[in-house]
Amino acid sequence: MHVCVLGAGVVGLATAWQLQRQGHQVTVIDRATAGAGASGGNGAQLSYSYVQPLADPSIWKQLPKLLLSPTSPLKLRPQLDPLQWRWGMEFLAACNARTSRDTTEKLLVLAASSRTQFEAMRADISPDCDFSATGKLVLYASAASLAGARAQLDLQRAMGSEQRLVTPDECIAIEPALQSYRGQMAGAVYTPSECAADCLKVCAELTRALGARGVRFMLGTDVHGFARSENRIAAVRTSKGEVQADAFVMALGTASHRLGRELGAYLPVYPLKGYSITVEVDPAPGAAPHVNVTDSARKVVFARIGSRLRVAGMAELVGHDASIPAARIETLAAATRAVFPHSSRLEEVHPWTGMRPATPKGLPIIGRLESAPSNMLFNTGHGALGFTLAFGSALRVGQALKA
Repeated sequence: MHVCVLGAGVVGLATAWQLQRQGHQVTVIDRATAGAGASGGNGAQLSYSYVQPLADPSIWKQLPKLLLSPTSPLKLRPQLDPLQWRWGMEFLAACNARTSRDTTEKLLVLAASSRTQFEAMRADISPDCDFSATGKLVLYASAASLAGARAQLDLQRAMGSEQRLVTPDECIAIEPALQSYRGQMAGAVYTPSECAADCLKVCAELTRALGARGVRFMLGTDVHGFARSENRIAAVRTSKGEVQADAFVMALGTASHRLGRELGAYLPVYPLKGYSITVEVDPAPGAAPHVNVTDSARKVVFARIGSRLRVAGMAELVGHDASIPAARIETLAAATRAVFPHSSRLEEVHPWTGMRPATPKGLPIIGRLESAPSNMLFNTGHGALGFTLAFGSALRVGQALKA
């Protein structure tokens, strides 16, 4: 078939790679360059075994502090937007133990598939993307927070994840760059199998490889709508004319809600704004981390990508505001100075912001929807796990296309 993939972020490009492997003719359309949206400066971690959804029972106790503290990693700016209010209510409704457990189980299954498919992609095109497999430490500042982490660890371990609790001394043995932070740690969850890579480089390498294999790219092209024929889409209307295809895949991140609504489908996808900085590291041994690190108290992640350190975090429900406040970037720089004081001079921080396409429960929307045209498939709503889940969800789209 001729399949038109709408979106050239990592999810759309992974889908295009999967469909091209299955023998389909593929066209990729995006208003910007490959990876320019939420993929470009993301946290760089591939968290296949630690997938705790944001919608978790612990949110209720944290909510006052998260919403009212000026230094909170979570920010809410109410909008005159029914989607924001509906999304927020559905999110709070999902913050219960049963839903969190169900979401965790589904995410772990999808993540395991994604790991396998990501490795298949690496074997296929050998991308230059600063890939590493050095494991991950999730740091906890108090005994109480560590006890909460134990419950999530037990849940994930029962579902097949290989993880263990480690002491502050064990943290330093695993990642010596944490030496000066010892007094701030009660312990950590260590997952030795976790990975990292530069997502923007992955997107560039996929574009290069797929273009050489005949995939058509229409970048810098806006999607305006669809031409329909009964319960099917005949063509997508773009700023460069109509593009006909046998099937379509919507992987447009936060833009999916608006276009889904045009097709009669409700997609509960709302932007969860995040920020990152990328700094050159001090090459001295023990100065900068090699292991992925997440500071759970600050809700900041650190990932080594080549000679650079990616520092990312925060979650803001502020609509489609793409501004980058200096205070948010300083928060990430301050976190870097606190956790890894010798890692970098922070001379150039390369600030970035992206709109993570999040669903209330944290589960992506994959495949066909009864309310949408029969030849439209969806691959959107991955939230902060887009890089982690991209290749597994692409496989599911390919399987759904065959059904």
